[in-house]
Amino acid sequence: MEPVADLGFAQLDLARSARCGFPEVVYGEGKTVEHLLSIVQTMAHAGQSCLVTRVNDAQADQLHQNFPLAEQDRLGRTFWHPSGTQEKYPGRVALITAGTADLPVAHEARATVQAMGCEVDLIADVGVAGLHRLLAQVERIRQADVVIVAAGMEAALPSVVGGLVAVPVIAVPTSVGYGAHFQGLTALLGMLNSCAANVVVVNIDAGFKAGYVAGMMLRGRSGKGQGS
Repeated sequence: MEPVADLGFAQLDLARSARCGFPEVVYGEGKTVEHLLSIVQTMAHAGQSCLVTRVNDAQADQLHQNFPLAEQDRLGRTFWHPSGTQEKYPGRVALITAGTADLPVAHEARATVQAMGCEVDLIADVGVAGLHRLLAQVERIRQADVVIVAAGMEAALPSVVGGLVAVPVIAVPTSVGYGAHFQGLTALLGMLNSCAANVVVVNIDAGFKAGYVAGMMLRGRSGKGQGS
């Protein structure tokens, strides 16, 4: 049997890192502060790193009090408690946002990529409404091995980026926009219908998922993916 920590309210998968290459990631939304502290403490005692996403202000305050050396991103709503020395992986992720309203999703992605030991370069506010801003960053973007693009509204940016680079582009639709954006559904459908062959899409506001997949891509290139 693979090791599981039975906390009564949760069953922590302590074999996730050996099986999948990265420890179980904790979704903070809906959890009490006490439950979340217990989960982080249990993973720390087991010698495992702990990444928590969707952390609210009350959770963040208590986590900081109990783990003052851990890393938090209040904008991205993430908490990262590393275990020992973190291994670094070669390669770079370019993380692009169409606008500043997409930054919370982008910060969630950035924290995830960094937690996975990979380098990330954030390029913000270069949407298609001012295309010259994106074109000014093309050479910088082309230095990346994977690109993440977070965009709302009509979500045209990933297709444009896809036509400029020779690497995978992970598109993240955000719930940003007026009226008929339908809380990000318009962006999601637009990205799913992209004509750029190198664009793949994750769920609405799923910065964590984009960052995780990008991190796994870089880890796989190093030959240290599964079971690292």
